[in-house]
Amino acid sequence: MTVLVAGAGPTGLTLAIELARRGVGVRIVDKAEEYFAGSRGDGLQPRTMEVFEDLGVLDAVHAAGAPPYPAKVYLDGKFAMVRRMAEPVEPTPAVPYPNAWFLGQSQTEGILRDRLAEFGVRVELNTALTGFTQDDEGVTAELSTGETVRVEYLVGADGGKSFVRKALGIAFEGTTDESIRLLLGDVSAEGLDHDSGYWFATADEPMSGVAFTPLAGTPHFQFSSPLGDGAAEASLSALQAHLDRVSGGGIRLLDLAWSTVWRPNIRLAAAFRQGRVFLAGDAAHVHPPTGGQGLNTGVQDAYNLAWKLADGSPALLDSYEAERRAVAARVLGVSSALLEKYKEGSEDAHKRGPETQQLDLTYRGGPLSPVGTGALRPGDRAPDAPLVDGNGKGVRLFELFRGPHATELVFGEGPLGTEHPAYRILPQGSTGEFVDAGGHAYAAYEGVPGKRVLVRPDGYVWSVK
Repeated sequence: MTVLVAGAGPTGLTLAIELARRGVGVRIVDKAEEYFAGSRGDGLQPRTMEVFEDLGVLDAVHAAGAPPYPAKVYLDGKFAMVRRMAEPVEPTPAVPYPNAWFLGQSQTEGILRDRLAEFGVRVELNTALTGFTQDDEGVTAELSTGETVRVEYLVGADGGKSFVRKALGIAFEGTTDESIRLLLGDVSAEGLDHDSGYWFATADEPMSGVAFTPLAGTPHFQFSSPLGDGAAEASLSALQAHLDRVSGGGIRLLDLAWSTVWRPNIRLAAAFRQGRVFLAGDAAHVHPPTGGQGLNTGVQDAYNLAWKLADGSPALLDSYEAERRAVAARVLGVSSALLEKYKEGSEDAHKRGPETQQLDLTYRGGPLSPVGTGALRPGDRAPDAPLVDGNGKGVRLFELFRGPHATELVFGEGPLGTEHPAYRILPQGSTGEFVDAGGHAYAAYEGVPGKRVLVRPDGYVWSVK
């Protein structure tokens, strides 16, 4: 089998890694002549960090990025307060990464490209998808290089202006708000320390300001600045002039490395699939940056889709749209609600809660998740928990889940299955291959002797028996 992935952003790269490590032939093409060099989607949510652990890139992401920075607020040039998007939360046995993590998108993409290269697959730049047709057996795709490619499946991960989506004629339902425009980008700033974020505004309009967030591992800050009703000008001088007006001066901006004019664009594709062609990431849904949901939702689209493509069964392929479109709709609601707070000038617009972490998103009631009872049900995220193996060494459930396979957990007595990797989890105080440490696994999985939990390759509960 071969899959063609159009688009080499975080969504396409995640998909390609997931396919490659399952032994599926994959090509990933991008029309860009060079790799994207800006920060754009820099907020990584807790659930995405769990996905990155499974992909084998979490250590690199941790090494390159940083936790959320506190922001120093200045009004009329005078220090007013320090505020945080959220208070740091301690890890728990079930949730090892409870806090967001910040890393510029181009850096995240570089880490994912390096991981993909370990499987012998590289991004083909300057290679646009120019056309395709499909039949019952596969997809014939035309590339800008003049090559014709025959593959089993095509995935459009080619952004909000997706060629694939447009070629399929799938409606992109939603709105674009022309009344709000922000200048976003990456810039160096003399006079600002790199260990804090900053917010500069006037006292009479405290929620309409210029924000600076340090980009770990670089000399730059990601900034956002309202443009108002004037002509959009993505220039260093325009940004400097606006900053001087709200800060009182004293900060020199230089090296505008990347910038764009952003308008709230909130859209959801009417379908995520047509035959053997699928949509994922921004090609299927675009979000306002409030809440940091876009990149994260796209990564999890890919994480959901890849194992289903590798399996190829009609029931699994049919479940992709049903599961992920519902999630995208919910996440768009979260981002939109936060955007409204900004528009209303709400003082707590900067705050983020559990609804943005994507840990509580489920596939309950979906085609692969029959209705269940209890706190943990089919379609829920499978929690982590500490164990002790037969040699007395600590091991986590997430380590057992790691890899391109489903995992069966048998709590207590009962035969182990042979279709997937299977592990017996014994109660605390027992001796055996895997013993519950501190009782956390039994608590998280409501384990009783004889209970079986099958965990999907993407870390969600498939069945509880």
